[in-house]
Amino acid sequence: MIDVMIVDDDFRVAEINAMYVGKVPGFRVAARAHSAAQALATVERGTINLVLLDHYLPDRTGLELVHRMREQGHGTDVIMITAAGDVTTVQQAMRLGALHYLVKPFTFAALRTRLDSYAALRRTVDRVGGRGVAGQEQVDRIFSALRTTPAPAAPGPPSGHSEPTTDLICGVLHRAGHALSAHEVATETGLSRSTAQRYLRHLEQAGRLRLSLKYGDTGRPEHRYAWVAP
Repeated sequence: MIDVMIVDDDFRVAEINAMYVGKVPGFRVAARAHSAAQALATVERGTINLVLLDHYLPDRTGLELVHRMREQGHGTDVIMITAAGDVTTVQQAMRLGALHYLVKPFTFAALRTRLDSYAALRRTVDRVGGRGVAGQEQVDRIFSALRTTPAPAAPGPPSGHSEPTTDLICGVLHRAGHALSAHEVATETGLSRSTAQRYLRHLEQAGRLRLSLKYGDTGRPEHRYAWVAP
């Protein structure tokens, strides 16, 4: 298993990212941090393989954290997940060794593509590393392992799902222009809440919807789904 730390100052975003990671085989969330200091303390314990790192943290930036990690000799791998889309920040992340850079908001499919390529990189390095010395062919394999391809088109509906119902739900969310709960989708479509929830879950996993959490005063957070423009 690849142990992942989620670093984001927004507790809700961290929870969503952790949920996404938990859906990808071979990965597990081993820690969460909401500041650079918390993240660095966790890295120093030496149990984390990969950091999913936001740039905007309350005590220092994500890139400052990566720089500090490298100064202290920590080679923990980093994938940036942030709303910072300026070219300067992207370039600095590359120079500090970030393996991928994912701009918020993103879909589960986009994150999974990056995680799958990271897992492929680790497998390739393990195979090549057993030889002691890498020739050009082996070096090319290592570098090519990180290349990502566009997320595959959403698959057709699984067994028990119909295209008309899928189109009905997508139409409601598309016209709404904002996130809706399963209850609201059920009300708009005339479907049962359990049926709406089942379709919404499939569409979110396929990358066609974006999931967010709405917290009330008590109880579990409400799952809300928003249309993702192609």
